[in-house]
Amino acid sequence: MPDEPLTVRRRDLLSLIGAMAGSAAMYHAMTALGFASESRYQGPIRLQGDPKGASVLILGAGLAGMTAALELRKAGYKVQVLEFNDRAGGRNWSLRGGDSFVELGGFKQTCKFDDGLYLNPGPWRIPYHHRALLDYCKRFNVALEPFIQLNHNAYLHASRAFGGVPQRIRWVKADFQGQVSELLAKVTSQGKLDEVVSKQDQDILLQALRSWGALDRDYRYRASLISSEYRGYAEAPGGGLTAMPLPSDPVGLSDILKSQLWRYLHNFANYNFQTTMFQPVGGMDMIGKAFVKEVGDLIRYNARVTEILQDDRGVTVTYVDAKNPKSPLQARADWCVCTIPLSILSQLKVNAGAAMKAAIDAVPYAGSVKIGLQFRRRFWEEDDAIYGGISYTDLPIRQIGYPNSGYNRTGPGVLLGAYLFDGANTYEFTAMPPDERVARAVEFGAMIHPQYKSEFENGIAVAWHRVPFTLGCSGDWSDDARTQHYRNLCEIDGRIVLAGEHASALPAWQEGAILSSLDAITRLHERVVKT
Repeated sequence: MPDEPLTVRRRDLLSLIGAMAGSAAMYHAMTALGFASESRYQGPIRLQGDPKGASVLILGAGLAGMTAALELRKAGYKVQVLEFNDRAGGRNWSLRGGDSFVELGGFKQTCKFDDGLYLNPGPWRIPYHHRALLDYCKRFNVALEPFIQLNHNAYLHASRAFGGVPQRIRWVKADFQGQVSELLAKVTSQGKLDEVVSKQDQDILLQALRSWGALDRDYRYRASLISSEYRGYAEAPGGGLTAMPLPSDPVGLSDILKSQLWRYLHNFANYNFQTTMFQPVGGMDMIGKAFVKEVGDLIRYNARVTEILQDDRGVTVTYVDAKNPKSPLQARADWCVCTIPLSILSQLKVNAGAAMKAAIDAVPYAGSVKIGLQFRRRFWEEDDAIYGGISYTDLPIRQIGYPNSGYNRTGPGVLLGAYLFDGANTYEFTAMPPDERVARAVEFGAMIHPQYKSEFENGIAVAWHRVPFTLGCSGDWSDDARTQHYRNLCEIDGRIVLAGEHASALPAWQEGAILSSLDAITRLHERVVKT
């Protein structure tokens, strides 16, 4: 057979560029290929025109619902909000000592964290380009602090490589980058790139590879003080008679390739995870609480919707009070903005058109599990010098997230002991009772941090498929479903319009929820004014 041309998919190309060249290079490549763009948010919306006293019923007091309530009331609408829970925020949620919740199956968990410690079981980070969310934080005076996505001193771990010993991210990143640079320098020096790189550019490329890959004068990546400036030293620079540093030995390229640790490097190159990232001081729910200060008087809590009916004059919603479910109640308005997750909405009676109903039924929800673990001391800082960031592993827990605040303090601390998103391990953990999830997180985590077993105090585990108000983490669109149903999901159907992260191109992100809401109410307002 004749040789087939070598083809590289754009996704694979971007991953390779990101892993080797870093996030900036990957972003420029994504922009050139039409993938990346800045937020479409252009600042606070202005709903111009008189709604003439029109009323709107908003279902759900998550960020999408509260955004709609805030902006529609400001525009002159009569607004009421029905919320499933006894709190607002939806998946914008933080768990602290004393908080409790009941998941499907009747399992009740009560958080036992010490004062000042918390877990964000839902969203836990805000990219710098999520401009709408950041703007609302600024308007509401929500204090932000850095979220550390990449900590070079955190770990990459493969259970069947390096004897199960975790490797520092800086080792893997520098050694992979350095040895790939050495290979490319050899190819360049041998004139193998003549057809794609000019002679002048080849000389510049060699200079760049020497700098970028920490190569010596012979374009080799080896144990030296040059490479140690990237990967760290065997003996760090000191003072006095012990001042001189000693170089460290690189991990071989073959070992890195076989370990598969290189695959984690894309987590730092992905556009959504590039620095700078933020988190609210004190917990992600500080954002939800800030919205409540603005629209809390409009919210009826513990209102569990059972039916949504519309006619040519308005929308009637039937619901029950969770504290007194015997007597159904009703609320009516001229229009309805529904932010109920599709996993729930698909089970309710909704007299929308066939296209919208098909779209509601077309989107499954991804599974996710987060487990918070409290330890009696911050051993990851004291013993391992890890301040913030994330360690990645092929163990079922997948990730260990280190707190990005309270650095260098004595006393207890809370780790994100597991973050599973979709996949077989997610469903396996979801099927476990909560206490077993916590126990398994401690068991697996001890393979990376042996201190777990002696320092562990308590934990809490949230499996999103068993959370009653969402039955899943986020809308999990397939390409085919999005092509066939997305527009029908977002279009206004009679007097009903849907909003939420599921009605956006940013599923699972709070920015998607807010942008979806702003788009929905803008179109709704235009229709109201014209009607």
